[in-house]
Amino acid sequence: MGIRARRESWVLGLLGAAFALAGGGALQAQTTMPSSLRYGSGLFDIPTAGVLPHRAISATYSGFRVSVDRRVLTDATGRGVAFGGEFSKWMSDASVAVGLFDRVELGATLQSFADADNGGTMAGGFGHVAILSPQRTGLGLGVGARFVTAPSYDAVDPNVNFQPPRLGFPDARLRDDYGAGVEEVNTTFSPYAVATAYLAGVDSDVLPRHDVTLTLGYGLGMFQEGNELNWNSFASSQGWFAGSAVHVQVGQDKLLNVMGEYNGFDVNAGVQLDLSGIRIGAFVLGANYLEKVTEYRSAKFGVLGSVAFCPGNGGLCKSHLLPRAKPDTVQLPAPPPDTVIVTREVTPPLPTGTPASLCLATGEEVQILVTAQSDTLLGPQRVSVRTLRPAAVFAGTYAQGRDWFTRDEQITFERRRYAKFGEAVSLRCSEIVRVGEHQGVPLFARTDAQRPYNTLYVPVRPGVWQAYQTGVGRTRGE
Repeated sequence: MGIRARRESWVLGLLGAAFALAGGGALQAQTTMPSSLRYGSGLFDIPTAGVLPHRAISATYSGFRVSVDRRVLTDATGRGVAFGGEFSKWMSDASVAVGLFDRVELGATLQSFADADNGGTMAGGFGHVAILSPQRTGLGLGVGARFVTAPSYDAVDPNVNFQPPRLGFPDARLRDDYGAGVEEVNTTFSPYAVATAYLAGVDSDVLPRHDVTLTLGYGLGMFQEGNELNWNSFASSQGWFAGSAVHVQVGQDKLLNVMGEYNGFDVNAGVQLDLSGIRIGAFVLGANYLEKVTEYRSAKFGVLGSVAFCPGNGGLCKSHLLPRAKPDTVQLPAPPPDTVIVTREVTPPLPTGTPASLCLATGEEVQILVTAQSDTLLGPQRVSVRTLRPAAVFAGTYAQGRDWFTRDEQITFERRRYAKFGEAVSLRCSEIVRVGEHQGVPLFARTDAQRPYNTLYVPVRPGVWQAYQTGVGRTRGE
């Protein structure tokens, strides 16, 4: 019991520290993650470091079939127990989750609804805090907890404290006390800590665009309890869980998520297709069990359906990959052929213009020439941008053409709301510094400004910046 107490103190302490850190600087929105079976964002049965965007709401239904012959089993002490023939049933779960401030996800789950003699109602809630954003470091860190009410079996024994099993349905075999020699079981409360690495996929003409996420975590409760019960567990990791997913872009705002995980007891695998916020999936639970010994030690096939709604985007949540870096240089036209016959060589004079500089969204300045006809000249040969389009690309990510910018929507930074203010202006890179980003577009403030910032600057296009101020009020896009 001493080892368990130390584990609980460690995880609960980290959970408390996370909520304390939630009062600090705001996190950027996480990469789109799939829906778990019962507990909001995540893989099938394990959490990840990602959370829903601010004010986003997701609702999920999942179900799977259990079919086993459990006529003769053994209890925790090895004694024979009869359970009465073949057991076959479709199990269903439902959950709803909401994202807050791009850093917190809260939700509720319903796993069973029956009378008191047949398990009663199993319902609960869950919460997750994202401590570290993956957008800058590629690593996300979060903590959270799950709570599920215990089932009741008044007809079996009203004095026994039963416990909720990890598969989400009531089971009279799982209780907190099995007597001497067997460790107590407590699965109603399951705190955890988890880290997720967000990796942009390899850019290739052969492979489709994709990202990869790798997850590792440690938890109590359902992640490790009941490992001594041979009908419940073949092997246990003592609380460690891990998973991975490949997120493949299959169309505009559409991702195919191919996932696998180990939840501390079982290996689960499957796919989930995200069609711009409408998610459908198929999976197998307990793929590591070749024989159907019990409900827990058997392979189970199921399906999932989920909807994620983002009011800030005016509809369903758009699925997306990690942003890719824009090239830092301008690609001029290809050099001439190797062999050129010249009868008379006359070097034309280079076009002239007024020197100027552009501050890019990367925080770097590039030198250009502006002609009397308002044309922009680039490079040593002073090539016109008009002749290069659309091949010429300035480095950085810009707001021009994005829906939230076109509709004059407000933006959120460090828990403050900002709205467009005044006309677009030109700024020098020495006057501003990057402080964050909004939906992939960087945010800047004056170098001499102090937090909390009253004014932010959004790069509209190279050299052109739009001011956003707090306290301005609602705009026409809201």
